[in-house]
Amino acid sequence: MTTRRKVLQGLTLAAPTLLLGCDRLSQSPSFRDLLKTGDWLSYRVQRLIGSDALAREFAPSEMSPVFRTNGNTMPGSADYQRLLTTQFADWRLQVTGLVEAPAALSLADLRAMPTRTQITRHDCVEGWSAIGKWTGTPLGAVLEQARLKPAARYIVFHCADDFYGTPYYESIDLADALHPQTILAYGMNDAPLPTGHGAPIRVRIERQLGYKSAKFIMGVEAVSDLSGFGKGEGGFWEDVAFYDWYAGI
Repeated sequence: MTTRRKVLQGLTLAAPTLLLGCDRLSQSPSFRDLLKTGDWLSYRVQRLIGSDALAREFAPSEMSPVFRTNGNTMPGSADYQRLLTTQFADWRLQVTGLVEAPAALSLADLRAMPTRTQITRHDCVEGWSAIGKWTGTPLGAVLEQARLKPAARYIVFHCADDFYGTPYYESIDLADALHPQTILAYGMNDAPLPTGHGAPIRVRIERQLGYKSAKFIMGVEAVSDLSGFGKGEGGFWEDVAFYDWYAGI
């Protein structure tokens, strides 16, 4: 059976030949509109037939002995470096936007809230997978405490890392934000979340490809639309490399 990941792997192998043509295509508004149409269709179909589905969870014996990092592994900002030296004692998760009760939550605050542990598979857009154990606070619990306003439609994740000076961000809709397996993970494999995997917290969005599970999260913001962030496509890689905003698997 042809899967999304097999297609991506095939494109990776063909990249040296296709690179020049893809670069030209990427500059074509009509081609980008076509990609958006496919993204929208995939999203609508998933919401129609499986919005409440759970990602598969695994046994401890199935955990990967090595779990690669993805994306950035160490933010270069002075603020992050300062937080790292104090083991994030002064770190606060800023909960802002279209909420009735904005908050600044410490790691202790998050640990005092409902906790979920899950063993799931991370599927990277580059074609590799790994199974790991994640412990954290369901994002839905944070949003319930903050009390979303009726106009809220999306959650934007603001991160401490950047690419060439452009801040990293990601976003999801409320269906994924309130899904029970979407957690703000502060633990990995029964230990504190390692720096390379996004300390102090990363989001785990288990039904989407790995680039949606943003690392080094500093804030979550409830918004009505995504046009005011980056180039308006809903995430860093969506803006610069035309990745799908909805990366369901």
